Amino acid sequence: MKSEEQRRLLGQFVRSHRERVVPDLPTRRRRTPGLRREELAVRAGIGVTWCAWIEQGRDVSASPEALARLAAALALTPAERAYLFELAGRRDPDTSPPGPISEAPESVAALVKALVYPAYGLDRLWNARCWNKAAEHLFDGWLGEGQQKNLLRYTFTILSVRDLLPDWEGSARRLLAEFRADYGHALNDRNMGEFVDQMKDESDLFAREWDDQSVMAREGGSRTFLHPTDGPLTYEQHTFSPAERPDYKLVTLIPNTQRQF
Repeated sequence: MKSEEQRRLLGQFVRSHRERVVPDLPTRRRRTPGLRREELAVRAGIGVTWCAWIEQGRDVSASPEALARLAAALALTPAERAYLFELAGRRDPDTSPPGPISEAPESVAALVKALVYPAYGLDRLWNARCWNKAAEHLFDGWLGEGQQKNLLRYTFTILSVRDLLPDWEGSARRLLAEFRADYGHALNDRNMGEFVDQMKDESDLFAREWDDQSVMAREGGSRTFLHPTDGPLTYEQHTFSPAERPDYKLVTLIPNTQRQF
């Protein structure tokens, strides 16, 4: 349900952009800037009363399809269209399917390379696309030469990770709950669905936890490891997404010298 503030902002946004649209047949004597509500309603194939109510900030229900027609009638840019749907609390039916998974953006790769502490970049399926030597050293069995690079597959299926993570099962559950939050933003991504099905076949724990429907935001915090050569290690984890590619993540682990394992 939209809040009163959302409805107010949505109404102001629609009215402002209606008044910017150049009429099809401008006349000399025209008091209303841009389009009249009646003209917008005709363009969008919606009711005049509905247009008035939404501009007045009333609690009206708009289908995604009606909002899509309204966005087209207002000639909104992609960013403006996304803002319209965000204010309306709806998912855009015309959202383009995600593009092919590519190498890490230059910004992520450059930062990972520059950091002296363990750092790596993940794509939307949580495959490691770049990493530094410190990360390769920390994550035995994941980032080395010839090893598979998916963080979830590594966590749920590689036996050595159970020695590296003191609370392996709890860490795996948290990781999957964080991944599900990303999954909710990519429901039309066929690759994402296929990956989840594969993981359910490969790991009984993954299958059980997936059906449990836990969801968490990817948060930082203390991460502990029992490294095979370095022994007990404690880090603070931080995760960032680049503005130009929000489907990618940069993860870095900064040593926490104040905490005891």
